[in-house]
Amino acid sequence: MKIGIVGGTGDIGEGIALRLSPVFDVIVGSREKDKAQATCRLGTETLKNRGKACSLTGVSNQEAVDGADIIILAIPFKHLAGTLEGLHGFENKIVISPVNPMEKRDYFTFVPPLEGSAALMVKRMLPPTARICSAFNTIAANKWKALDEELSYSVPVCGDDDAAKREVMGIVNSVSKLQAFNAGPLAASCMVEALTPLLLNIARYNKMKDVGIQFL
Repeated sequence: MKIGIVGGTGDIGEGIALRLSPVFDVIVGSREKDKAQATCRLGTETLKNRGKACSLTGVSNQEAVDGADIIILAIPFKHLAGTLEGLHGFENKIVISPVNPMEKRDYFTFVPPLEGSAALMVKRMLPPTARICSAFNTIAANKWKALDEELSYSVPVCGDDDAAKREVMGIVNSVSKLQAFNAGPLAASCMVEALTPLLLNIARYNKMKDVGIQFL
């Protein structure tokens, strides 16, 4: 299975690539192909030093879409629409959105688009045959890249295509100690996306760091 990461050189994208590449063929996309290639060289060396083989390939964002079976949109919400408008080839592919629309004001707050969630906005912008799921929304970027730490979090997964959702949940469960939970249809993504600003507020006001969630 080939997993493409659009925006794979950002903090979250790079961390996801490091966690997934020992298990899957990961294609790291970027607006700058050279940057993606440099990220993959560094990531390969980092994992090699930990005794792990991996599969990392650096390409452009469009090449990541073209070459992957499953695509992760590791893009800040403010760049989501502009990035998707410049890409094509999502037909019949599973697309994972970990995107959280939020702003930092006096506190972090959820600011969804007119569709109600980033995931539903992705659905509107992509071809009808694209199989959209939301996942990985509540994992801090720092935790993805802390390779010496286990990720012992629960991961809600939303989607309307049951087969696609099962496949995404399988990917989630392959990473460290993450545990995927079926969180309902794609329309429920707004509730999951809103958890991230809540977690950031809890961390800020309680002097905590990289807060996550667990369902027990």
